[in-house]
Amino acid sequence: MTSEDRDLSTFLDEEQEGSRSSASPDNGADHQNKPSRNLPVWQESILLLVLAVIIALVIKSFFVQAFYIPSASMEPGLQGGPGVKSDDRVLVEKPSYWGSGTPQRGDIVVFSDPGGWLSAEEDTQATNVVSKFMARIGLFPTGGHLVKRVIGVGGDTIVCCDKQGRIRVNGKALDESSYAKPAQRGCDDNDVGTAVCYGPMARTPHWKAGPVPAGYVFVMGDNRDNSADSSYHLCTDAETDCSQSPWVPVDNVVGKVVSLVWPLGRAHVIHRPADFKDIPKP
Repeated sequence: MTSEDRDLSTFLDEEQEGSRSSASPDNGADHQNKPSRNLPVWQESILLLVLAVIIALVIKSFFVQAFYIPSASMEPGLQGGPGVKSDDRVLVEKPSYWGSGTPQRGDIVVFSDPGGWLSAEEDTQATNVVSKFMARIGLFPTGGHLVKRVIGVGGDTIVCCDKQGRIRVNGKALDESSYAKPAQRGCDDNDVGTAVCYGPMARTPHWKAGPVPAGYVFVMGDNRDNSADSSYHLCTDAETDCSQSPWVPVDNVVGKVVSLVWPLGRAHVIHRPADFKDIPKP
């Protein structure tokens, strides 16, 4: 080994000694003794709860909200009211009606009371403090709203009924047999109960509504014998004093029902019936 090799070996040994001394236990102890920045468990729990509430409020306000069906007005598809073990729970989505989006014919919509439409049973709200809080942030189904199907939009004319008991929208007859429950009475004043009729609840089996004003919709429950809907609030030709309006402002619409989520045995996605696609423009 040459003198140069010995000098290099000595230099490397000295470097290793210096490295070991720099990693002394004192330095490690100083690092370990630094104060932790983790929050106490109770503070983390409160923070997570606040974040969960904020997220729930955002989802409820802008995206999806849960509602329950408070009456039998949307049977057979959606069930609720007296005699039902548990009112159906549905999810309502809101983005479809953002911006220029508006309710379409055939949509099942949830809307706030346009004025005197809600019955006592449909106006039921959460009763205890916990349920009220959860309903407010969107974690519990909400009541106090109406659920109906859009039959006509701005400019449409709705007529009841043709010889087959069908409603006509802008002259086109609707085949509602796949989702609606016809009235017990027929569409003929003098031949009650002998013909299927999808037209009531108006006080007369023959009526006309429209044109629907811009910015409004005409709605009906699928249970045509048991739904205080637009046809129920319609002023007929025989009435001279009618203070209620059959139109629902689009601004009152919360969103579109997209799925039945409870009970699980009947849960399914809800689509707009295909029959509404071919309705001509007003």
